Amino acid sequence: MLTSHELIGFMSPALANDILNFTFESDKPAYKATMAAVAETRKLRPVFLERQPRDARQTMMLAALARPNLEGAAAALLRAWLVKKHAALLIDFLDALGIPHEKGVVEDLPGEMSDEKLKPAIETILAKHPHEVVAVYLNAFNDMNAAHWPNLKALLESDARLQLGAA
Repeated sequence: MLTSHELIGFMSPALANDILNFTFESDKPAYKATMAAVAETRKLRPVFLERQPRDARQTMMLAALARPNLEGAAAALLRAWLVKKHAALLIDFLDALGIPHEKGVVEDLPGEMSDEKLKPAIETILAKHPHEVVAVYLNAFNDMNAAHWPNLKALLESDARLQLGAA
């Protein structure tokens, strides 16, 4: 099971940049908060990062977000990106599991999930969504929620389609 900063570090550079580009274009407050967190850990003023060319700034941001000390910022960034850009993925997964939700957001998760529901739900989302995005979502889902399902953890560790950095 990967934490948020590990997900940032192991995902493809294209996907990591897509996350930052999406956040830059559609969620300025989240982008600025992430940039401020990176600046603080690097002992820089946020304006220094703002003045950098976007490619250089985002390279610096991604390198910092892949470190354990920015776990909270990485988690917030991933959560916002998943809920805003990939709501359909969240909805498809939760619907396949039969878990009530509000546009992909859940208040209470069951403490466990049967393989009979989990495996077909994963197959459903793998058939409809990019495998790398599914892998990021399922790792984040298992890491960020209080209910850690051992069978989901086992699938994340054993199913090659759910591995990051393998390609």
